Amino acid sequence: MTTTSHQREQARLLELFPPGSSVEHDELLIGGVRARDLADEFGTPAMIVDENALRARARRYRDDFSERWPNSLVVWASKSLPRTAIYRLMNEEGLGIDVAGGGEMMMALRAGADPQRVVMHGNAKSDHELTMAIDAGVGTIVIDNFDDIDRLERLVHDEQGVLVRVLPEIAAPTHAATATGHIDSKFGLPVADAQRAIARLRNSDTLRLDGLHVHIGSQILDTRPFTRAIEAIAPLGEFAVYDLGGGLGARYTFDSRVPTIEEYLDALIATARECLPSNARLLIEPGRSLVAEAGMTLYRVLTVKHGAHRSFVAVDGGMGDNLEVSLYGQAFDATVATRVGRGENFTLVGRHCESGDQLIETVALREPRVGDLIAVPVTGAYCLTMSNNYNGALRPPLVMVRDGHVRVVQRRETYDDLIARDLP
Repeated sequence: MTTTSHQREQARLLELFPPGSSVEHDELLIGGVRARDLADEFGTPAMIVDENALRARARRYRDDFSERWPNSLVVWASKSLPRTAIYRLMNEEGLGIDVAGGGEMMMALRAGADPQRVVMHGNAKSDHELTMAIDAGVGTIVIDNFDDIDRLERLVHDEQGVLVRVLPEIAAPTHAATATGHIDSKFGLPVADAQRAIARLRNSDTLRLDGLHVHIGSQILDTRPFTRAIEAIAPLGEFAVYDLGGGLGARYTFDSRVPTIEEYLDALIATARECLPSNARLLIEPGRSLVAEAGMTLYRVLTVKHGAHRSFVAVDGGMGDNLEVSLYGQAFDATVATRVGRGENFTLVGRHCESGDQLIETVALREPRVGDLIAVPVTGAYCLTMSNNYNGALRPPLVMVRDGHVRVVQRRETYDDLIARDLP
């Protein structure tokens, strides 16, 4: 391979890494820091997030949305990467926060988020979680069912703003586990039930009905289902607030075609102008499409094995730090961090005792060897969220890099942590 073609290959690989990543002497740098230095200091597996890339993405969402619809708010779907430092960053960038449980709410408030800009979700909210939200002054609670109304009317003593989550009966083109708007979804109220909930809330002494919420799923790569969801809720009446949910997908591989933020917003706003009141406040809830591309995961190669029909590279992580593959069949890409480029095809697998512990079915790696670092891009969403202790694995650290500077925002779990709640 010529030098020019090798450089083109590296540049193409860099498209999947956080903006600003680079290659020097065949070595990967993220946020101005060499991957090798990060692994030496923090060990592997480790999740790395480029702070500049994440802030730029948040600003792009915020500015592009407000430019198209001034009375608007971007509400970050925090389940995608719920760590206090990330909540603080999103708050600093002027985003609201979407939480789906007491733990996420606690971290958001600890990070200094304005409770009035917090939106609380959940299809099975407990009295305890609702009381936490009420006591904290959370601005919006999303009604998912009639039991939510019963609980809130019993617990609220002043006034609480709510939205009704409407089930639009739209089967979004995504994995079944991440689809939420279809007819049999556990989330939201079908239109007829939503109408009943709206009528009841309009007569409530303590619950202030601000508007409607709709969400159809995650990792959606087409704008049309989003616009159909708006069309589905518009006939329910005119309201002050419409939360249009999130769900825009991220680009995990070169083969995937993902709408840009601008294309996504253009589609939403065009339909909103046709169907919704011009003076309404619009909310959106990006999660995956906001944080995924700002992150990557570093692994250490433990084994290289050549089989009869395929060859394996086994690393020191896997489904303990990335369940996206096993749960959703999500495709990823990778490169050797110190020899960025393509080579022989391998199956990249983890260290856990499951045949399903596979990170990438087929990936072209350049001369992988035991001890090498493997960098997997686009792991900023849901990987750390769903990290676990399978086989006694220790959950990885979260390291933020920015302009050559490094800080740990979640330390690596220790064996003492692992057994702290394990009573003999």
